[in-house]
Amino acid sequence: MAMGLRSIGQVMTLLKPEYSDLSISKIRYLEQEGLITPERAPSGYRRYAESDIERLRYILESQQRHYLPLKVIRENLDRLDHGASSAVPQTTDDDDRASITAEISPRPAPPRRAIRVTRRELLRLSGLSEATLRELERQELVTPKRGTAYYGRDALTIAVIARKLAEYGMDARHLRIVKQAAEREVGLVEQALAPHMRRNPSARQVPAEVMQLVLHAHAAIMRSSLAQ
Repeated sequence: MAMGLRSIGQVMTLLKPEYSDLSISKIRYLEQEGLITPERAPSGYRRYAESDIERLRYILESQQRHYLPLKVIRENLDRLDHGASSAVPQTTDDDDRASITAEISPRPAPPRRAIRVTRRELLRLSGLSEATLRELERQELVTPKRGTAYYGRDALTIAVIARKLAEYGMDARHLRIVKQAAEREVGLVEQALAPHMRRNPSARQVPAEVMQLVLHAHAAIMRSSLAQ
């Protein structure tokens, strides 16, 4: 192995004490998303330089302490790659962080690469048990893409969230209530936008910007309510 390069197992040993939910599957997923690009040895094994490890640490820190989604982390990394001195919000105040995120997210996002995983891959990437996945499917929270046996990005996101929430005693029944509330919100948004949609025949669905703004409002209201 070249001097200064580490295997994926060594990276896990180094970072696991700092990020307890880190897994080899997660590191590989971040590579699949293009957020980290380790070297490949002639044998095909990944080799991580110190810069790759720092980049990975930045991603994990942004997720766990700044609660940033991967889309925003990707944009921040792009800015760092182009010479920005810092892309991590320095404030720890929730309201300031929400403002920073709200400024970025409503802008049209570049198309994301579609995710298409098998059931076995979904279980491996999310860390769910077969029994938990069956219950999520029974509650219609996780479903394959229509007409296929493959799962998409939203299914994987919900599966990961379900695993994390289980640590706090929340299960598929609680997520079912969240789903019902989300469906009511979608209905309210569609009803409120009906006049706009009628005036704009080319608009066949709710604009992505509107949904992002509603999501940010929802998050801010929840934080405010929990703080009272």
